[in-house]
Amino acid sequence: MLLTGRPDGPGLGAPAALVDTVARSGDILGRHGHGPADDWLALLGERAAFGDLTRQGATSCGGSTRLLPTSDSWIAVSLARPDDVAALPAWLCRDVPPDDPWPTVTAQVSVTPAALLDARAAMLDLPFAALGSVLAFAEPVFGLPVGARLVGEDTAGGMPILGATVIDLSVLWAGPLCGQLLALAGARVIKVESCTRPDGARHGPGKFFDLLNGMKRSVALDLRSTEGQNDLLRLIQSADIVIESARPRGLEQMGIVATEVLSQVRGPRVWVSITSHGRGTSSRDRVGFGDVAAVAGGLVASDALGPCFLADAVADPVGGLVGAAAALEALTQGGRWLIDVALAPMAASMAGPLLDVSGARALPPHARDVVRHAPLMGCHTAAVMSALQP
Repeated sequence: MLLTGRPDGPGLGAPAALVDTVARSGDILGRHGHGPADDWLALLGERAAFGDLTRQGATSCGGSTRLLPTSDSWIAVSLARPDDVAALPAWLCRDVPPDDPWPTVTAQVSVTPAALLDARAAMLDLPFAALGSVLAFAEPVFGLPVGARLVGEDTAGGMPILGATVIDLSVLWAGPLCGQLLALAGARVIKVESCTRPDGARHGPGKFFDLLNGMKRSVALDLRSTEGQNDLLRLIQSADIVIESARPRGLEQMGIVATEVLSQVRGPRVWVSITSHGRGTSSRDRVGFGDVAAVAGGLVASDALGPCFLADAVADPVGGLVGAAAALEALTQGGRWLIDVALAPMAASMAGPLLDVSGARALPPHARDVVRHAPLMGCHTAAVMSALQP
């Protein structure tokens, strides 16, 4: 409630389906050894707690994304990266002042159809999305809003998470949270970063990065080199679970294809792929952040003035929580699984009427205690690589 609604208005509730999804994921984690007393809904506000964020209505809690009216609907526009600002003239087909782009963007968007803006954004790799433009998965699995399929004919039985090895290739929030929850459940988690493109969350609130990554070992590789790519493949083949949040083409350009890796006898049993729109769609390589993905799925709060953002980048923490729960279910069932945590379709499955919270008291966001500081980037590289089988 503190993170949802207009800054000068009352806090708004969330759809019942979102609360139910969080509860279902928490029940699975509790069944596999994670503390059942955890306040699962509080995970959605941890970044806000560390960053002192609050609700801003049609502007995201973090401030870089806005919901803007188009000629026929609404669209989410994120200008978190300099490249996004630089691409605005191509997106709007007109000059846009880079130092103060929002007035021009707002005016031009208001006279343009949302579908046209959405299609242009996709072509330009921009994290923009039309409201409600993505549908939910038709066949969710494990009682969770994710896609999943068995790969190959592996007959290996299930295994416990305790002592399992997780290679975490993800960045920012959803994937790192997934890895942290698996670490709390007893897994050995190794965070792998590119030497030249480390996790961008390192530039955010330090305590938040520590919370998500303090329980992991840190490996850094030069992924521009053949040696670095070979080392990455060796790490992946040593894992029981792989978590990645890059667009599929990123690893495929290195010759690492999730289905092929899963089909091998030696290699991971579960691959958790976190994307904006899903691996099996024509938009598999579309870029998207948590706030934008939520809008694409229609997961917003609305009042008389129109839609506003629901919580802080809500698709990210829910995606991390759901991804961890799905990974645990797949690992214990046996076989080799590709888990498709598609943030926009996941958000679409949770969209709906808001719960009535009139008269309720809004609690400020709070975060779990930081167990330990995140290790220095790459400080475990030599030890981890030397321990791998040749």
